[in-house]
This record gives sequence, C-alpha cells and structure tokens, in this order.
Amino acid sequence: MKITEIRQQGYKALIESLGVVGMLRFIQQFEVGYGDYTTEKYQLEEPTIEDFQQFVRRDNREI
Repeated sequence: MKITEIRQQGYKALIESLGVVGMLRFIQQFEVGYGDYTTEKYQLEEPTIEDFQQFVRRDNREI
C-alpha cells in the first residue's frame, strides 16, 4: 500500500470515528509550532481605532 493510500484511509477512519472537526483537532495536536509568542506579541504596535475602522471598511468592500 502506498503512503498516499495509507494517509487517505487514515483520514477516512478518523472522520468516521471523530467527525471532520474532531479529525482536524486531532491532527492539530501534532503541529509543533514555532517562535516565541510572548516576546513577539510585545514587538507589534497596538492597532488604533482608526486602523480598525479602515480594516472594516476595506473588508466590507470585498464582500
């Protein structure tokens, strides 16, 4: 059996057992992640209310 077939059958078994959302949550547990969130979050500037309003206006035009 090829690796792609094993992967497909594994996903199928997980979906049948856990449902799609459960399968996705299960697979997310294996992602290691990277970086240092605590340090990085303080390196970003806090958005202003004007930044937020501009973001909302821009997002609404795309709908």
